[in-house]
Amino acid sequence: MNMLFAIDTNTEEVIVSDSPKGSNKVNFIERIRRQDNADLFKAVELLTSISSASNFNTSIFKAVDKVCQLIYNQHKETK
Repeated sequence: MNMLFAIDTNTEEVIVSDSPKGSNKVNFIERIRRQDNADLFKAVELLTSISSASNFNTSIFKAVDKVCQLIYNQHKETK
């Protein structure tokens, strides 16, 4: 399952959610504090930066999203 990631800059947390394919509904899963997984936080910061770039590149976005997915899955396994 692919997760959706966002940064809450006020609390310095990664917000993790998912959305069923073909749906507009977003399901909240959890918040992860920066200090609990700094690698995930940095990866999601990069993903956010790429998504708002004026020269948006889909292949780079997908590659960084995959990194975020891998880091998150590892986080879940070690939790």
